Amino acid sequence: MHIPDGFLDPVTAGATYLVSAAYAAYAFRRLRAERGRLELVTPLAAGIFAAQMLNWPLPGGTSLHFVGGALSGILLGPWLGFLPMLLVLLVQCLLFHDGGITALGANLLNMAIIDVLAGYAAYKLAPPRRKILGAFLGGWLGLALAGLACGVEIGVSSQLPYGLAVTVPVMAGWHAALGVVEGAITAAVVSYISRRAPHLLEGGGGREAA
Repeated sequence: MHIPDGFLDPVTAGATYLVSAAYAAYAFRRLRAERGRLELVTPLAAGIFAAQMLNWPLPGGTSLHFVGGALSGILLGPWLGFLPMLLVLLVQCLLFHDGGITALGANLLNMAIIDVLAGYAAYKLAPPRRKILGAFLGGWLGLALAGLACGVEIGVSSQLPYGLAVTVPVMAGWHAALGVVEGAITAAVVSYISRRAPHLLEGGGGREAA
């Protein structure tokens, strides 16, 4: 999921940077309205960072891991939920070389925007008695769509010889399959929070984004 340097051509990298920068600018503008929940950003970012260290091996010498974007969207909403993922991806990119600097815009788009929005939307649209199912679907859908977007970005890039016919099925297929695990983890965390600290859910996916 973390695209390294050298995979995206300048046009693709630049386009994803522009989209991510525009989203980030609007998200930061919303901070004043979300000030009461800012204290949740850093602990959530720390938890997601630690969870992403657990990798699931795949055939071919690669692996998948928990992303956490959907959980961030469910707990903090579509705008504030961007910030924990931004912190995680910046630290991974700049300190651990996990994801390239030139591909940071794409990685933000996939994991901090698409995944967050999908998780938020699935949870919010779920009926009140089906919120845990909504959390599961958000975790699954977020990872599946993020993988699909990653496959498209790599496939349209002229840096690699593989086209969309190769990159999209591989990335979308595996992430849709492993999204079941992401969904289960997301649902389990949301279920626990709903019992122990339900007020944390009332301010995220349970509240209007406007």
